[in-house]
Amino acid sequence: MSEQNPRLRAELAAVPAYTPGKPASADGPVAYKLSSNENPYPPLPGVLERVVAASGAFNRYPDMACTVLLNELADRFAVPVSHLATGTGSVGVAQQLLQATSGPGDEVIYAWRSFEAYPIITQISGATSVRVPLTSGDVHDLDAMADAITERTRLIFVCNPNNPTGTVVRRAELERFLDRVPGDALVVLDEAYREFVRDPEVPDGAQVYRDRPNVCVLRTFSKAYGLAGLRVGFAIAHEPVAAALRKTAVPFGVSQLAQDAAVASLRAEDELLGRVGSLVAERSRVVAALTDQGWTVPETHANFVWLRLGDRTSDFAAACERAGAVVRPFAGEGVRISIGETEGNDIFVRAAEAFRKEL
Repeated sequence: MSEQNPRLRAELAAVPAYTPGKPASADGPVAYKLSSNENPYPPLPGVLERVVAASGAFNRYPDMACTVLLNELADRFAVPVSHLATGTGSVGVAQQLLQATSGPGDEVIYAWRSFEAYPIITQISGATSVRVPLTSGDVHDLDAMADAITERTRLIFVCNPNNPTGTVVRRAELERFLDRVPGDALVVLDEAYREFVRDPEVPDGAQVYRDRPNVCVLRTFSKAYGLAGLRVGFAIAHEPVAAALRKTAVPFGVSQLAQDAAVASLRAEDELLGRVGSLVAERSRVVAALTDQGWTVPETHANFVWLRLGDRTSDFAAACERAGAVVRPFAGEGVRISIGETEGNDIFVRAAEAFRKEL
């Protein structure tokens, strides 16, 4: 028997592992998971029934073209079906975009800190990450990102609202940035948290992309729609980009259960808006409480808040966990706290107050 191991790509040695939000403990006092930006509500009306009905046929492959879902999305966003593509969550579609655009010798620009999957999927593609620091207010520095563009730039991520800070770029600054980007570089507006935005000056990527062939918009059913466990996301882009996404998609990657649940969720729009409105109100309540306690909280437009804690990050996360709420620490930087059930939010707020008094 040979003692040699299979030869794997050298790039994989440096790929960081994705760190999911820690679940709430089943044995200890922790009861609330505020670490993964999940929607705390159960499935929207009609969704569970559709999934149960579809489950009786999961011995069959799903519709690989996602026909019904794409038709629903085309109507919802007033775009051609040929401008749409699906994947296993918006992060799955993002990885397809890297496969379609970038390889060794190419560069991918994104803000940092931003969504932690960006460096992972960039390294897997073999491309080089170009990280541009956020401003002192934890916002994308679009001027610096534009300055970082070279002839090797193939893709630029703009996470809006940004994960994990919740901050946004507004219409005028985004348009100014897009005017500076060469037409052969793809700009990806990652709008996983778009439904939680209330500021009219934050642009809707589905409108921005229409007259810009090098803009692609990512959306997901994991957050506002509450389908995180079913993994379905989609892109809106002009036909060459959307066609490339369909080529790089894993065959049958989006299950029929996920497709049917997404369609039912789109048809429950009124209930969705009510739930999102409640989460936005809770967000405002949590931010106000933290501000009253003396914390500096970046203005958030997502379903989470961000506290920059530096070397106290791990201590703060541990204190929250002992109190009964799991949050998402980013070692040496800060903590992201999802807006969850009112009871869980209250536990977190009390833990933050107690920790603040110790500083």
